[in-house]
Amino acid sequence: MQTEIRQVQALLDKKGHIIQEGWARHPYWKYDRSMVKGGALAIKEWDYYAVINQQQGYAVTATISDLGYAALFALSYIDFNAAKVSQTDALAFFPRGSIGLAPSSTEDSQVSWANKNLRLAFIKRGRERHIMAACPTLELPDGSVGLDYDITLTEAEGAQSLNIATSWKENRKAFYLNEKINCLKATGTIRRGMETEQLLLGEAWGVLDWGRGRWTYQNTWYWASASGLLENIPFGLNLGYGFSDRSPASENAVIYNNCIHKLGEVVFSFDQDNFLNPWTVRDAEGRLNLVFDPLVDRSSKTNFLVIKSDQHQVFGYFSGTCILDDGTLLQLDRLSGFAEQVYNRW
Repeated sequence: MQTEIRQVQALLDKKGHIIQEGWARHPYWKYDRSMVKGGALAIKEWDYYAVINQQQGYAVTATISDLGYAALFALSYIDFNAAKVSQTDALAFFPRGSIGLAPSSTEDSQVSWANKNLRLAFIKRGRERHIMAACPTLELPDGSVGLDYDITLTEAEGAQSLNIATSWKENRKAFYLNEKINCLKATGTIRRGMETEQLLLGEAWGVLDWGRGRWTYQNTWYWASASGLLENIPFGLNLGYGFSDRSPASENAVIYNNCIHKLGEVVFSFDQDNFLNPWTVRDAEGRLNLVFDPLVDRSSKTNFLVIKSDQHQVFGYFSGTCILDDGTLLQLDRLSGFAEQVYNRW
């Protein structure tokens, strides 16, 4: 049984336990960093954006995260046509809440960070999220140098998002609070080298991964996401599993016309030795039957003794079928998105 939360409430009690675990169609849980038990080094906070241009065949991502032991800042450019990735990142050690990530995904906020090579800024005003990212020294797949994008993501009025709050069986003070917002309409500009592109409304779509929590030391997770138009109607996928106790709720859903159609357990089947071989994605109830055809693996490895990460975020195309809550069958044909396996020790 999955527990749906339907009203605003505090996330944690005085002992640092989630008061009511489950999932929600809106971000009802109120996160308070001061209520987290276990020390600042165990707290994980992040904002991650991915924008995929369905028409032109590329994606950009941007990350600002405070992971306790370290803060990670990153951007990437994924070229679907060349099947290549360009990316850069930076680390700052022991931030412990100093980065300035907002405690709420709904309130207006801004956070920024920069060094000589990388600049990032995320600004939220109402239903708009302004993403600015630049790396003047980044060599892109086509050989040009420099990436700079200024993108506004707009959430549809009244749109539902996939929210989840769960804890770990081995330590109930360890918790995962997350919101995934799919089908964000993208407008703005992208500069690659000396060329500037203006995004056309309807050709590019974004997703926000907003997370706060206190995790156990080692975890592996699986996540897949896609957003776009299906016969001119906004359509999205959010599929994830692998860490924390998901018995109160899964974070699996189909998003259709900005409404959540909730799924139960989902499993990704893929070749661990070659992430570019086709994946299959199916749920336990027979409502989801997808093939994911990878194009490019945005892989990265980090190892700083106490901190270790091994990430494979694979971009490609989803095809297959899914069934909505009312029994409607939808057919997907090469919808751009990504699927990932990530191991972290931090």
